[in-house]
Amino acid sequence: MILHSLGDRRLTGYTTWGCLWEKGSCTKETEYQLKNRQKDNLPMQSRITAWWPDGSVKWTAHTADAALLGKEIEVVPGPPSQVKQKIQVLKKDGFMEILAGSMKVKIACDGRKLIDSIYFHEKKLLINGRTVLLLEEPSVWNGNSVKIKKEYDSRITQLSVEEEGALQVIIKYTGYHESAVGDQKIPFVIRMKVGFDSPRIDFIHTFLYDGDEDKDFLKGIGIRFQSPLEGKIYNRHVKFMGDHGVFHESMAQLLSWRPKVSQEIYEKQIRGERLELTGSDKETVDTVLKDMPFWSEYDLCQDSANHFCIKKKIKDENCCYLDCLHGKRTEGAAALGSEHGSVLFSIRDFWEKYPSGYTFRNLDGDMAETVMWLWSPGAEAMDFRHYANRGYNQVYYEGYDYKGATPYGIACTSECSVMLSEEMIPKDQELAEFAESVKRPVQYLGTPEYYHERKAFGYWSLPQQNTQMECWLEDQLDMAVDFYRNEVDQRNWYGLFNYGDFMHTYDRERHQWRYDMGGYAWDNTELVPTLWLWYAFMRTGREDIFVLAEKLSRHASEVDVYHMGRYKGLGSRHNVRHWGCPCKEARIAMAAHHRFYYYLTGDRRMEDIFEELKDNEITFLNKDPLGDFYDKEKMVYPAHARTGPDWSSLCANWLTEWERFDNKKYRDKILTGIRDIKKAPLKLISGPDFEFNPADVHLRYIGERASGGTHLQICMGAPEVWMELSDLIEDEEWKRMLADYGRFYYLPRQQQMEESDGIIGSREFSLPFMAAAMGAYGAWYLKDQVLAERTWRYLLHASISQGNHDGFKILTVSNQGNQKNLKEIPWISTNFTAQWCLNVIVVLEFIRSYLPKTLKEGDELVETMPEETFHKA
Repeated sequence: MILHSLGDRRLTGYTTWGCLWEKGSCTKETEYQLKNRQKDNLPMQSRITAWWPDGSVKWTAHTADAALLGKEIEVVPGPPSQVKQKIQVLKKDGFMEILAGSMKVKIACDGRKLIDSIYFHEKKLLINGRTVLLLEEPSVWNGNSVKIKKEYDSRITQLSVEEEGALQVIIKYTGYHESAVGDQKIPFVIRMKVGFDSPRIDFIHTFLYDGDEDKDFLKGIGIRFQSPLEGKIYNRHVKFMGDHGVFHESMAQLLSWRPKVSQEIYEKQIRGERLELTGSDKETVDTVLKDMPFWSEYDLCQDSANHFCIKKKIKDENCCYLDCLHGKRTEGAAALGSEHGSVLFSIRDFWEKYPSGYTFRNLDGDMAETVMWLWSPGAEAMDFRHYANRGYNQVYYEGYDYKGATPYGIACTSECSVMLSEEMIPKDQELAEFAESVKRPVQYLGTPEYYHERKAFGYWSLPQQNTQMECWLEDQLDMAVDFYRNEVDQRNWYGLFNYGDFMHTYDRERHQWRYDMGGYAWDNTELVPTLWLWYAFMRTGREDIFVLAEKLSRHASEVDVYHMGRYKGLGSRHNVRHWGCPCKEARIAMAAHHRFYYYLTGDRRMEDIFEELKDNEITFLNKDPLGDFYDKEKMVYPAHARTGPDWSSLCANWLTEWERFDNKKYRDKILTGIRDIKKAPLKLISGPDFEFNPADVHLRYIGERASGGTHLQICMGAPEVWMELSDLIEDEEWKRMLADYGRFYYLPRQQQMEESDGIIGSREFSLPFMAAAMGAYGAWYLKDQVLAERTWRYLLHASISQGNHDGFKILTVSNQGNQKNLKEIPWISTNFTAQWCLNVIVVLEFIRSYLPKTLKEGDELVETMPEETFHKA
């Protein structure tokens, strides 16, 4: 497989990528060889991440040093490069040691520290790595409102080597935070990556919220290190990236009034050069040092998406901080150093996932302390409470009238890195390059054509612009992505718990998204914007789309779903708070949202997510998705599942577990449901409400009823999951069922009643543009020209009417939305955008030949359509 580096990212550091293989081409015993453009055989470590149904290898993940690779690489079956040296993991005397060339990491297995010490070129530069947690509790004292700060330290309950290869080792820590009195809060899962002969260590930090939302506000969370310092105080430096350039200071600035230090010395100090003073220069500086402040502490806090502050103070609790610098957005790399060496720190998406920051303390002592804050205490504490004590069902589309918000069990994952240097302080350019490499890590990917030919993730189309209508459709797909990419910044959709997500519905009168209106606020994964963006990336290879999809997957897999507690395995529907909706459903959490990211990047955190979901049907016993619609006394099975989106979401989870481990138990769960659906009077068209038994995953037909609407069966990713499954299970009857479903959806009402002998009753096949992928599959499978034209008619008319071809046209209005020139689409909703774009991407693959050639022909095709199916009206 030939792969290329995404975008113009710097080729530095260890990187992991995925490879997709032809069915039957690789086996468990296959070895893999890595070559660059010069055909050099390069070191690489490999692992299998998915299997084809015949037991051959489907996906692999590979790790190598990007500095050796170049812009284009090739992975082929063959003998791998034999490395002369490799990482060793040794365990002895209560310690684990990782020997990685110039780097040595020592881990104490005492349950308290992430790392005991880290040596670079045999020099100890970091010690005592630990987690840190600050919670804030609002209280009242003598009638006054007060805030109680509660401090916690790390308690590691499980330490394991998750991956041990010649080039990279991943250590996984599982634990929680513990106070001095034994109070246990906020579990964590932290991964540490160590690469052979690399000066850099990467951390993937996940925490889960298990606090009391009324008392446990998040005030600070991060990782703490200590760094040995040596040498003169004036040879100790700190650096922080700003908006433009680097903020750089010494702990003792040699700029004095009396006696005067040579300007040459001061200039040399500001350049970061080591001062080795002698003679009168030394005498002068020694005199100055007796009577000047030493800056012991620096703090950087990015407290919003548009402001950061650097401040400093001397070592005296009774003295204030001085503001050093205010700015807008910093990429957040920082460094401290002395004659002993230096340490660089960087947090990925520093300003986007505010409030992040650093605190450097004791810079005038022998041992400095650094805290990398993933939530900085310099900002307001995170209040997890809901915005109301009830729901607003009909008015604000919030599910139910009762309050359903709980943050208990949500999670959040951040990435950060440290790099060690023998230099006293790194050059500004080094710091900037380090920040860039953390923010935009090297990622190798195949071409859209390669993935498309092998049907990666099922059926989707490649762009073509051979006709006027094809050009118009591709323009709309591009315009939709571009609008949301720009909207993230225009609306400041940033913050640790928000970044990656979009809002749900726009308010054209306020020129604002409905951020305060219940179910119209944050979208979460409603109507699968995840699939829209990932398929949009698969077909274009665009870096900006990859970033949007990556951030949405990271957010949605963590914040929008529950990883512990009574709702584990479920997610919250769209709401003002990501966890606010009373509806907790499996579809929000399903594996289908994030399989792309996992197989393309090999991201290990996603393995935790998939592990949580593999037997997710058990959650239906605690939270029946249709429990409010049926009388429990009359039920035969203990729960319900709509074939979509409930059972289809379980299919996505089972498919992922089946292919990841070649575990046919999970294939059989899928086949059990398919057999039960085949027994229904109308097969897949029936229901879609079924009774469901989580114990044996059987479905029971209970008649024709679609709680919430028939469109819910197919607008939450079910078509894409089912179509991909159809080829894997090789069941022609199932394929015919998919085709018949698409055909039936678009039949005239009278014909639907006749074919079903009237049993569908009043059930309507609503929002037909959302069924276009199923209709197109049916037209392709059945070779049905009438169905193909009917499918295009519904899909096109959702965006075309009476000569209106504006589509996702952006309008500009002045002095609205706190913008001098606000760019908006007044009718926009993420529901429509995600579903229309996703259906276009899939439909083009099946029935492109039936697409009208010109816009005029498109207008003629839709002219008889009822106006209400024009979505933008």
